[in-house]
Amino acid sequence: MSTSLNILLIGSGGREHALAWSLARSPLVEHVYVAPGNGGTAQMAGKVTNVDIPTTNFEKLRDFAVTNDVNLVVPGPEQPLVDGIEPVFQRIGIPVFGPTPLAARMEGSKSFSKEFMARHSIPTAAFRSFRAEEYETACKYVNECGHRVVLKASGLAAGKGVLIPETVEEALRGLEEIMVSKVFGSAGDEVVIEEFLEGPELSVLAFSDGYSILPLPAAQDHKRLLTSDRGPNTGGMGAYAPAPVATPQVMQRIMKESLEPTIRGMRKDGYPFVGMLFTGFILTEQGPKVLEYNVRFGDPETQALLLLLESDLAEILLACVERRLDSITLNVRPGFAVSVVLAAQGYPGSYSKGDLITFEGLPEGAQVFHAGTSMKEGKVVTAGGRVFAVAAYGDSIEGALKLAYDGVDKVRFQGKQFRTDIGHRALSASEPQSKGLTYAEAGVSIDAGNTLVEIIKPLVKSTRRPGADASIGGFGGVFDLAATGYRDPLLVAGTDGVGTKLRVAMDVGKHDTVGIDLVAMSVNDLIVQGAEPLLFLDYYGCGKLDPQVCASVVKGIVEGCKDAGCALVGGETAEMPSMYAGDDYDLAGFAVGAVERSLLLPRANIKPGDILLGLASSGVHSNGFSLVRKIVSLSGLSYSDVTPWDSSLTLGEELLKPTRIYIRQLLPAVKRGLIKGMSHITGGGFTENIPRVLPAGLGCTLDLSTWSRPHVFAWLSQLGGLSSQEMARTFNNGIGMVLVVDAAQVSEVIECIQKTGEKKVFRIGRVTDIPGVVLEHLEAWNA
Repeated sequence: MSTSLNILLIGSGGREHALAWSLARSPLVEHVYVAPGNGGTAQMAGKVTNVDIPTTNFEKLRDFAVTNDVNLVVPGPEQPLVDGIEPVFQRIGIPVFGPTPLAARMEGSKSFSKEFMARHSIPTAAFRSFRAEEYETACKYVNECGHRVVLKASGLAAGKGVLIPETVEEALRGLEEIMVSKVFGSAGDEVVIEEFLEGPELSVLAFSDGYSILPLPAAQDHKRLLTSDRGPNTGGMGAYAPAPVATPQVMQRIMKESLEPTIRGMRKDGYPFVGMLFTGFILTEQGPKVLEYNVRFGDPETQALLLLLESDLAEILLACVERRLDSITLNVRPGFAVSVVLAAQGYPGSYSKGDLITFEGLPEGAQVFHAGTSMKEGKVVTAGGRVFAVAAYGDSIEGALKLAYDGVDKVRFQGKQFRTDIGHRALSASEPQSKGLTYAEAGVSIDAGNTLVEIIKPLVKSTRRPGADASIGGFGGVFDLAATGYRDPLLVAGTDGVGTKLRVAMDVGKHDTVGIDLVAMSVNDLIVQGAEPLLFLDYYGCGKLDPQVCASVVKGIVEGCKDAGCALVGGETAEMPSMYAGDDYDLAGFAVGAVERSLLLPRANIKPGDILLGLASSGVHSNGFSLVRKIVSLSGLSYSDVTPWDSSLTLGEELLKPTRIYIRQLLPAVKRGLIKGMSHITGGGFTENIPRVLPAGLGCTLDLSTWSRPHVFAWLSQLGGLSSQEMARTFNNGIGMVLVVDAAQVSEVIECIQKTGEKKVFRIGRVTDIPGVVLEHLEAWNA
């Protein structure tokens, strides 16, 4: 995209005036067209021009954009986004800073967004949704739920579709108004009834490109019309930022528990979010919980926040639509910014229009952003309920407020009404005091841990073997080495994880195979040294313990241990809310094995002419997944899509195939002394792993035509543009274990392995006297 931007800004409110003001200051911007704009944008001149096209006429907006070389569209209000303006411009190659209609449902349907939060374990209030025809059922729920409720019209209601009744009787009247009398029109065709939550509220506006998310300072707005939070709800009577209650610790939890999981969840569900995600939070005793999502810049928060933004707004918007937000550093000014809304008499009900507005010597530094204004015979007149937002910046909240209210005094129109206490929460700084913390309030559930132990005890018990009874619950695992029959044993230990394959498991929601991977990565590293795995321990770290998910992981670990013949003798489950986001978790495994001293591998007698045999892998196994995930993101496929090579298999199922465990196949040959050395093909592929078992001065050749490379590797190579050499040093390419054997014993080794049930053993290369790994018949991979 050209760095000379012609921007079409859609909307007519104070938010759009503030955006036009900020964008016009950018050296990247050639012109800002505002459709339809207001009296304030009409007076800006210079780079800013009003365009008399309503926000609902997508066809005329599209034609105007083409005629005037527009190369970025920025919708201000939510309605055009919900109605599908984004694909109108995307179809003709003009990017839009704003979500698709599917993603815009996060604001367009409160029931949809609540179900999304429940699905992705994002903290929010308990809720039920009811359609209009379920009015009687909704009333019954309000009567029987046992807690105070909040009523929300599910559809768009211009920021006014929320009722907060004090009593059950008020709640029932509210349901009648929304569901029967239709005071919010079709927005009330479905109603969300939420548990009432108590605590300070926050507005967090954050830029996103569908992958990364960058928040602006948290703001607090003032929804009630009158001072002291009295009167009816409005679209917002003022805001300030940053809010003192949004401490670094609070913001970290908001990012890790809500914002990042939201962006990740939307991408996983097939509607990645590009634009401004404006999320309302309430700070409860249990932590921040999401009240609602909005999919555009907030009003009046934007008018204050843009005074804090030091970075180039146009550059940020461009980075979002080009999916490179991670290249941006968001810089904000220290200090505070406030906005005070001036409303017409009668707002939020009916109000007069056309009243003359005058300005008398505005103080320097105060910004007056027009909202409900228009030009009439060269004069500015009222044209909406919220007429202006007067915004100001100061080193302190007191300084910013004084400047803003000085500006308020200089704006005159008939019936002007405004709140005199914007920022009162920051001024009072009266945060509720805790009654005393519990471990649960810190985010750690001992009860969940106890539940998990009871679930997994019988699973773990099934891994018992000579030397261990596989009982858990003690301070450490015990193993009786004497019971194994070794005469002169050496102990071999290994530890490993599963890497970012876990991200795939979490995105797919399938957790029962990564435990097998965890065991495989450690025990395969034992067998290559000739060791029989004896015992295994695991570590499971998470932000919030879900006993069922963890038990599913442990089920896989148990399956892996039984396949490897080792006992699961213990483990650690760590619940750390400040370390992991949402439902994220991490795994580590630790295995110990034994080998007779005389059978320790690799042996020193490996020589040129020895043969390399290969055992097949199940697929990608557990390495290279950072690259795999990058390629998947470029492919346009989701994990739920079928693979291009097998319509019966989804991409997620292919990538989550567990790593093969080779103990049962190899241990008989190892104990007979038939194998000189082995290499477990993990990260580093062939070129890094095979030389690890060869004596200094030796190398090998690999004949790539001796086995059929699985389709998944050809797909990764093609989509990622990876050369054969890069594939060979990154992935296993279908061979998960390489054996070094004497040429005279090849047949005996193959026969020994096949007796265990292994169907195919591949003769893939030979040892040479030239260091390194030479790849022969590369054309086999290029076919």
